[in-house]
Amino acid sequence: DTMRRVVRQSKFRHVFGQAVKNDQCYDDIRVSRVTWDSSFCAVNPRFVAIIVDASGGGAFLVLPLHKTGRIDKSYPTVCGHTGPVLDIDWCPHNDQVIASGSEDCTVMVWQIPENGLTLSLTEPVVVLEGHSKRVGIVAWHPTARNVLLSAGCDNAIIIWNVGTGEALINLDDMHVDMIYNVSWNRNGSLICTASKDKKVRVIDPRKQEIVAEKEKTHEGARPMRAIFLADGNIFTTGFSRMSERQLALWNPKNMEEPIALHEMDTSNGVLLPFYDPDTNIIYLCGKGDSSIRYFEITDESPYVHYLNTFSSKEPQRGMGFMPKRGLDVNKCEIARFFKLHERKCEPIIMTVPRKSDLFQDDLYPDTAGPEAALEAEEWFEGKNADPLLISLKHGYIPGKNRDLKVVKKNILDNKPAGNKKSDLINAPKKAADASNPQNDAKLDEILKELKSIKDTISNQDERISKLEQQLAKIAD
Repeated sequence: DTMRRVVRQSKFRHVFGQAVKNDQCYDDIRVSRVTWDSSFCAVNPRFVAIIVDASGGGAFLVLPLHKTGRIDKSYPTVCGHTGPVLDIDWCPHNDQVIASGSEDCTVMVWQIPENGLTLSLTEPVVVLEGHSKRVGIVAWHPTARNVLLSAGCDNAIIIWNVGTGEALINLDDMHVDMIYNVSWNRNGSLICTASKDKKVRVIDPRKQEIVAEKEKTHEGARPMRAIFLADGNIFTTGFSRMSERQLALWNPKNMEEPIALHEMDTSNGVLLPFYDPDTNIIYLCGKGDSSIRYFEITDESPYVHYLNTFSSKEPQRGMGFMPKRGLDVNKCEIARFFKLHERKCEPIIMTVPRKSDLFQDDLYPDTAGPEAALEAEEWFEGKNADPLLISLKHGYIPGKNRDLKVVKKNILDNKPAGNKKSDLINAPKKAADASNPQNDAKLDEILKELKSIKDTISNQDERISKLEQQLAKIAD
């Protein structure tokens, strides 16, 4: 109780959560029933993606944020995996690119059309194959373009250059047991992992070495989580020997004793931490809980300060967390969650009460923008860079995303590098030369045929809907 007794000055003391009205929820969604402790939901300023139940394979929904209300059973899905999807993550540098990891041992990266899906998507931009068991974790690099990390039940972590489809780093001998989660630090130079052997490890992936580790971070046997904070410290959630839920704060330079350790309650759901580096607030969402607790991390004792709890009736199956640039700064919104129920997804908005309508710059310091600070190659060569920040003063307007292009390196193709460049430069010219009357005629023919097929389809659509109406009348 000492955490709550002292009244401390903080602009976040009165943060309150509010679920949106029913018509702003996403309804009639069959949320995945897979027993896996990931959040099952990923959101960005354009889309919300939700892992759903799918017979014979794995699928997830991708809905434009404004597509609220009842989602039709026939709504298209992203369904290229042959086993259930276990984790999804939006690329921080391109709001139309999402990665998925599955029980089929593959990672797939998808390009979502600008206005969402009109047909189911079965063809990923690239399939990343390298794990020998199911892939339960995918996490994009925070500052380098096209760098993706995946972790599987083969206890291996692979870091991919998505732009070439290659696995460039394989950390397969660092974990002797299942990896519960992986977190990048602020500039993506280190990762920390929580594992079933109760260890938290801090790893330099490019040197392929363990920089720090802590045994028995939490004594209990149930799953832990470990995430990096903006200042380089590590925040963990886990269980005590008496199965009480705990949270702790660690300094990786000295992992002997925690900076802070708090017992919470005796619930048995895994605590999923969501962290906002701009405000230094951590939100804890227990799987199966019906509450979100939030804490402020500061430099003064007790370091982890309890702020408040948002409670609702329904337990959560999973949770999505909106990046800062997707929030409404005019309403002093500092976080937005997308809570998964069994059959729906409900946005929950966290607000700091303020009287003024003006932009509150103390609530919105410059935040990580959508531009990558480094190219993949630079990061693999050893460069580091902090996120490129943007101001939210006039709100965030999503720009045009460039398409993800994957240029696979052909191992058999041992031409000198010089040739390849010149081939690429000459290719468009050849294509242009080929535009002759013959081709134009062929193109016209194809376009005509396409148009006639489209007309036929639309006529059949009308016919179907008329028949359905007749059927409904007879049934009534």
